[in-house]
Amino acid sequence: MPAEVRIDTGKIARALRLRGGRTYRKLAERTRRTAAIAEREAPGSMGRYIAWKIEDGPRGLQGVIICDHPAVRFVLDGTRPHIIRPRRASVLRFEVRGRVVYAAYARHPGTRANDFLGRALRMGR
Repeated sequence: MPAEVRIDTGKIARALRLRGGRTYRKLAERTRRTAAIAEREAPGSMGRYIAWKIEDGPRGLQGVIICDHPAVRFVLDGTRPHIIRPRRASVLRFEVRGRVVYAAYARHPGTRANDFLGRALRMGR
């Protein structure tokens, strides 16, 4: 008795990309785990600004991790040494070793880059 099996690769691919399907659940689990690592690795309160989502991309589903903290670019890329000047007042006020110090400007030494999102991506694999 002859038997015939036809495999429709288009239907298989669509079934794998369905929301709520196995591929979607695995991708969501991995993205959530990577976002949790990014929250731990983020400096200061920046971890509270991290969110994640699954969206359709050009090649199927993709996990996206977002950090919408206003200073995230400065943390990821670092900063060069620069001068800080007051915006509204005529002087800056600092506390140094328990004493209040006033200055017309301050020289910021810059900051090193902290690629916490890249580290989280490598650790979340």
